[in-house]
Amino acid sequence: MGNNAKSKKEEALLYHSEGRPGKIEVIPTKPYSTQKDLSLAYSPGVAEPCLAIQETPDDAYKYTAKGNLVAVISNGTAVLGLGNIGAMAGKPVMEGKGLLFKTFADIDVFDIEVDTKDTEQFIETVKNISVTFGGINLEDIKAPECFVIEERLKEELPIPVMHDDQHGTAIISSAALLNALEVVGKRIEEAKVVVNGAGAAAVSCASLYMALGIRPENVVMCDSKGVISVRRKDLNPIKARFATTREVNTLAEAMVGADVFLGLSIADVLTQEMVRTMAKDPIVFALANPNPEISYENAIASREDIIFATGRSDYPNQVNNVLGFPYIFRGALDVRATKINEEMKIAAVRALAALAKEPVPDMVATAYNDNNISFGRKYLIPKALDPRLISCISVAVAKAAIDSGVARHKIPDWKAYAEELDKRMGRDDKLMRSIRSRVANAEPRRIAFSEGDRLSTLKAAIHLVNENLAYPLLVGSRKKIETLLKENHLTLDSRYIVDFQGDAEESRRGRYASLLYSKVSRKGIRMSEAISYMMRRDWFTLMMVDSGDADTSILGYTHRYNESLVPVRQIFTTNSNTTLAAMEIVTTKYGPMFFADMAVNPSPSVEDLVNIAVMTARAVRNFGIEPVIAMLSHSNFGTHNEPLASKISKAVEILHYQYPDLLVDGEMKADIALNKKARMEFYPFNKLGDREINVLIFPNLSSANISYKMMEILGGAEVNGPILMGLTRSCVHLIPEVASTRAIRNLSVIAAAETISTK
Repeated sequence: MGNNAKSKKEEALLYHSEGRPGKIEVIPTKPYSTQKDLSLAYSPGVAEPCLAIQETPDDAYKYTAKGNLVAVISNGTAVLGLGNIGAMAGKPVMEGKGLLFKTFADIDVFDIEVDTKDTEQFIETVKNISVTFGGINLEDIKAPECFVIEERLKEELPIPVMHDDQHGTAIISSAALLNALEVVGKRIEEAKVVVNGAGAAAVSCASLYMALGIRPENVVMCDSKGVISVRRKDLNPIKARFATTREVNTLAEAMVGADVFLGLSIADVLTQEMVRTMAKDPIVFALANPNPEISYENAIASREDIIFATGRSDYPNQVNNVLGFPYIFRGALDVRATKINEEMKIAAVRALAALAKEPVPDMVATAYNDNNISFGRKYLIPKALDPRLISCISVAVAKAAIDSGVARHKIPDWKAYAEELDKRMGRDDKLMRSIRSRVANAEPRRIAFSEGDRLSTLKAAIHLVNENLAYPLLVGSRKKIETLLKENHLTLDSRYIVDFQGDAEESRRGRYASLLYSKVSRKGIRMSEAISYMMRRDWFTLMMVDSGDADTSILGYTHRYNESLVPVRQIFTTNSNTTLAAMEIVTTKYGPMFFADMAVNPSPSVEDLVNIAVMTARAVRNFGIEPVIAMLSHSNFGTHNEPLASKISKAVEILHYQYPDLLVDGEMKADIALNKKARMEFYPFNKLGDREINVLIFPNLSSANISYKMMEILGGAEVNGPILMGLTRSCVHLIPEVASTRAIRNLSVIAAAETISTK
């Protein structure tokens, strides 16, 4: 095993085992802190909903979590590319599917691993537990058993059942196919299709393509033995449905004159020569993972008129099941559908295809670091991080369920339903994933870490390297770093180590000292001091950035954030009066919130508050989000005249005058800021109207620090930052030396994203 593969293995195992093992948990949704709460949650109060459900079974949707609960069920017979590894070994995948359901569509999941390969036993088990759930997602079950299992359960259960391995790829690739045919100007009824692979996904894809208009006689399917033909005697009933009468026996023969190739098989089975024999403007979907049937490079080199898609995120047109299953189940659950039928799948296909033709939101362009995303050969289907997917797909599926007669609940107001879906997720709750994706799609930035010889930093650096997110520069003792790597069985190339006090860096220290002196000699620093500073990791790290040897930096600090800013101010600010401030990204279930100032100004002046609001607004816009700012206080619009409240009021007055287009108001209490209904009822004159506030500016450091710490510990929010604002360029961020690997990694990604926006 190579060093890189070994590191990725260790990182994956650590991800699943660190802290609370696994990836999902159950969280109570009702109060439970008092005896009365407990008596309502369980005995005796729980008897009332039990009796109500006994009388009216559909009340289970009213009184229990059934309506938002999906079972992800597998027997582990076809797990990813690992094959028949068994039910228990497949559990991490099922938990992962649960994580995706929750993350993308706010659907709760219990993963169920059924330890049997017997089809009848499996079906009976699922039927017996099905009353618990609002829907069943079958996963990683091998063919042909998966066909029998899904069909039986769809017939015998009154809730949606879908085997995503079959239908997920079919739905997403069908949307891509419709748009690809439109781009090249070909009619679906005339398109000739070659399918390489005859498993569950391939069969479902071919079936759905036909439902959309591909003629059966224009489809040739191949398995490991060649073309599935009427002349073969070894076909099971599923394959026999796709047997061709054409006189072709091999994949190469089938490809001649084909308009579409769909691969759901193995790597490198498709050659450039085969692609060259296809018809004009060939459409090639090479979906084998992780390595497609033909590499992207070879496919593009084979001919200029090709339209190409894979299952990989590092190439255009990624066919990714996450574009479908969360939103399909969301729509099905919300109308209490009895099944997921063909009409609902086709509705999802057409909604996906249509969404790709809409203008791409700034947030998506920012996430993928591409301002030129538009419908065409390299953009056939929406990006996975597009926040419009939940409302677009779920609404289409719900409408189809109602129109086709399988819905038990009607939706009276579709606009309100779409708004509810957006609010449920918080349109921008995917912010960190968007930032990460933006960085992944750019040239890796060089990030200098002042605490390079700490274990948490090393682990973060390894992640950044493995994911090609950054080029870490670890400032520290080479000996200590190598010892830590060895003791913790970690692997990292030595080129990432910068032994700043070592003899090998003497020349660089001299160069940095001269550069520093030229910048700060009029700020009271002598040349001898500049030379001595280069033996200090914080000054050395900052000079790496200032000299151009690094793009940005992460500085560790021990006790006082402000004290650690001394060298930062010397090098990257114009004068001692420059307002600096720190912002935290607080990720809540309602979406991201931006808190400022979180670290720099103990008691900001009116001028500081104005500058903090303006800097925070600029930073938030850089993430593709329009800031809506509340200036917080213990007073609401003049209800108190104390100096602190008056200071906030004065800052707001200046902001309204100098920045009339900025959505900012105050002073206001936190409850009024976060409750738009109360804000409009009691203070209808406020400039923010009924908008959701996403930026909170605090009156002092104490209130800011207390608030975000309580959000993190009691509110379960994830906090990322602090993000330092106010420098001549975004190139420095400070983080506590005790910060976790995850915190360092996230701040590193944010820092890298900032350099992308400024270049």
